Amino acid sequence: MYARRRHVYFAMMTACLVLFVGAWAVVRLWSTPAAVAMCFVAMVIPPVAAMVANRRGPEDRWWDDPSGDPKSDEWWDELDGKRRRP
Repeated sequence: MYARRRHVYFAMMTACLVLFVGAWAVVRLWSTPAAVAMCFVAMVIPPVAAMVANRRGPEDRWWDDPSGDPKSDEWWDELDGKRRRP
């Protein structure tokens, strides 16, 4: 699961770099507006890649992890109706 998200992140970032470098190394020789459009697309990719990489799946049980603060964990367990383990 984590490996797949990491691979997707690196693929998106590679596409971003290819778009940016390709826009100003090759495409600008034929069409400056196309190069600028490619840069705008490349500009949107990094935030989307970060969202994809940090997305939590339904199988991720992050809400059950203790926070480290015993008082807070006890309070949340009480609200959730869980019994504390001795």
